[in-house]
Parts: sequence; structure tokens; C-alpha cells
Amino acid sequence: MNKSVESKTALMSQKRYKRQKHSFKQLLERNRESGGYLFRKNVGKWFYVIVRAALLFGLCFLILQPLLNKFSLSIMSENDLFDSTVINIPREFTLDNYRMVGLLLNFWPSLLRTFLMALLVSILQIASCTLVGYGFARFNFPLKKFWFGCVVLLILVPPQTIMSSLYLHFALFDMFGIFTLATGAPLNLINNPTPYLMMSVTCMGLKNGLYIYMIRQFFRGVPKELEEAAYVDGCGRLKTFFRIMLPDARAIITSCFLFSFVWQWTDALYSTLFMRGMNLLSRSVNSIPETLTAYFANNYGRHILPSAGLQQQYVATGMLMFIVPLIILYIVAQKGFVESISQSGIKM
Repeated sequence: MNKSVESKTALMSQKRYKRQKHSFKQLLERNRESGGYLFRKNVGKWFYVIVRAALLFGLCFLILQPLLNKFSLSIMSENDLFDSTVINIPREFTLDNYRMVGLLLNFWPSLLRTFLMALLVSILQIASCTLVGYGFARFNFPLKKFWFGCVVLLILVPPQTIMSSLYLHFALFDMFGIFTLATGAPLNLINNPTPYLMMSVTCMGLKNGLYIYMIRQFFRGVPKELEEAAYVDGCGRLKTFFRIMLPDARAIITSCFLFSFVWQWTDALYSTLFMRGMNLLSRSVNSIPETLTAYFANNYGRHILPSAGLQQQYVATGMLMFIVPLIILYIVAQKGFVESISQSGIKM
């Protein structure tokens, strides 16, 4: 029985070899008839595939290499930092760095506070920017081009150039002199989220100009016949917007919301300027060296300071803990995000 199986296997191998040989001869014949065009075409195709794979690998490596380096540092002991024989793989695996950084950052309360703040700001920004973008796309009003030019300036001008003005405006907040008239002094709104929430509602928050521009471009690509049909059916402007236009804009709104959430999560400019009293992760991660130095001074005496290597190790660990929620968000929302980008790109 074994001999019959072996003979059948050998026969199948011979048939396969003959087919491959015959197909190879046919390929050579077709290439000869085409004057070598078929060979050049296949070589060009495989060259393109190899170059594309190399470029994609290089781009992925550039993106992932810093994360892998930080992960390697985060699981090393302090002795491995100063061991020249240890490069990427630690000799002494440890998770104490995560526990220590979690203690320094007061991680879970800060994470919840950062999440709620980013979520609230993102909702306010997208709600206001959607209304403004729709207005620019569909309505005519005085100085429309001028105001849209201001939106473009909001994209181009970095927020650092108006930091001083914003700080003084909210530190001495007085609307039309009402507060000075009533209390004798302007309000100080610094060290609480009120200024940033006010800026988000009025489309002056982080990257709001970009969201207005994207949403405007989307609504400009929507056929006006949809609105006209709704008007004929008796819908007003607001009802048409909420019942007809807004559901169709879920793609671009999803994209802008995710952008807003991520940028707000990582923002250290406005959180430092307006919300110094709030313990947000974006600020806490940047201050890990100072927090670690204070921790050593309180527990081991002021004459004992953490090494520079240990400080950088804790910063790398804190950065990983800081971006893990964003990675989880991307994994969860990846399908919807890619679909929203593709749909918005087609309609724009």
C-alpha cells in the first residue's frame, strides 16, 4: 500500500513538473513574440512591488522604532541602563517603572480627568464648527469672504503668537465693563477650564479653523437639491440642517471629532496657560523629572538626586502610558475613521 501511495505521489510530481515546464515554454514563446515586452513588463511590475514594500517597511520602522525604544526602556531595571552590553533586550525584566510612574502621575484620576476634559472640549468644538462650516457653505452674509479669510488665518497663525493676549484677556475678563461696574474689579478666569470652554464654543479653540474648513468643503459638495426638496416639503432651515444635512455629514464629523480629541489629549499649550490647577496627563508627563526629583528629596533626602538616565527612563514610560489610550481609541475607531476619510475625500 505504501508503494502505491509513493508511486501516485511521484506520478503527480512528474505531471506538475511537466505542466510547469510547458507553461514556462509558453511564457518564453509569448515573450519572444512580443519582442521582449512581456519580460520588461514583469520586471517592472516586480521592481515596483519590491520598492513599494521597502518604502512601506521604512515608514513603518520610522513610526514604530521610537515606540519600541521607549517600551524597551520601560521594562529595564536601572542597572540595565548603565550596562553597555544591554541595548534593547533587558537583562533584568521589571514592571516597577510603570508602578512608579503611575504613582508620580497619580495616573488613574489624571486619566479620567483628561478623558472628560478632552471629550467635553471636542464635543463643543465640533458642534460649533459644524454650524459655522455649514453657514459658510450654504448662506450669503455681509463680509463673508472677510470672515472666511479670518478662518484661514486661524489655521495659519500659530496660537503661541497670541498667548500673552489670551492670558491677559481671561486674567482680566470684563465683558463690556459689566463686572467692573458690578464688583469693582474684572474676573480672573485663569486656573479653571472656563476660558478654554468659551474658546471652544466660539470656534477659537485648538485647530478650530481647520475643522471649519473641512466641514465647509464637505457641505459645498452636497447637492443643493436635497435642501430644496426639504424646503418644498415644509422643513425650515434648522430642521433641514438637523434632519437632512447633519446625518449625511457623519463621515466628516467623525474625522474632525477624532482629530479634536487627539489634539486636545496631547495639548500642553492651553492646558498650561489656562488650567494649571488641573492635573492633566499632558502636563504631568512633561513634568516627570521635576516630580521625580521632589519625590527623591522627600523620601531619600535632598542630597540624593535621581540620575539623568532614570529620569529619561521614567519619561519614556510615562509617554507610553500617555499614548496607550489613543492607540486603543484608534484600534476601536479605525474602521469608521478610514471610512469617514474616504467618504469625505470623495465628496470634497
